[in-house]
Amino acid sequence: MDFFNVVVRFFQEGGPFMFPIALVLALGVAIAIERYIFLSGAKRTNKRAFAEIEPMLNASQYDSVVRMSERDNAPVTRVIGAGIARLKLSPRRDDVEYAMEEGLMETIPRLEQRTPYLGTLANIATLLGLLGTIIGLIAAFSAVANADPSEKASLLSQSISVAMNTTAFGLISAIPLLAFHAMLQTKTTEIVDSMEMAGVKCINLLMAKKSLSANTRASDE
Repeated sequence: MDFFNVVVRFFQEGGPFMFPIALVLALGVAIAIERYIFLSGAKRTNKRAFAEIEPMLNASQYDSVVRMSERDNAPVTRVIGAGIARLKLSPRRDDVEYAMEEGLMETIPRLEQRTPYLGTLANIATLLGLLGTIIGLIAAFSAVANADPSEKASLLSQSISVAMNTTAFGLISAIPLLAFHAMLQTKTTEIVDSMEMAGVKCINLLMAKKSLSANTRASDE
């Protein structure tokens, strides 16, 4: 209860700039939670989807993979589905790789969506804190100029303490937002790397099957 009272008093003494900083913090936390849930879901669906696709590739059920990529929302299915669709038009490895890279480039923006906002919101929170402190100090010095000389020292120290609350709250808001930003970027990079690895596995498997098929036809002839 004492901690709650301290927080409320700290917020009240900070002045009007505490409210926009609190709004920035709330918005950043909401974005961080939404992105974490989305990326965690994408990671799970990718793992599940590739576990389903790999047996299809081993069985050369390419049409099934393409159909799955059309109905499944896992990012990795779109990447592999793009490569399989191109394989039907051109068996060259480079063409299949380009198609998968194109599918990956279409998927990455959805994974990175709104994450950069966290860095921007952290900067905004810091700047609002500094602005609140500057305006508070200006108001404090103006009040001290017209105050009784015996009260100037105590009034000035009290006013400065109150003005510094906004800077403290701005930093308190900015630090976790920057931490969330770094965490989500790392999580996004891991997902992208896993999709690239899945694409390479898929291409190697397709080319190995193609080479085996060609060797089988050559031996039959």
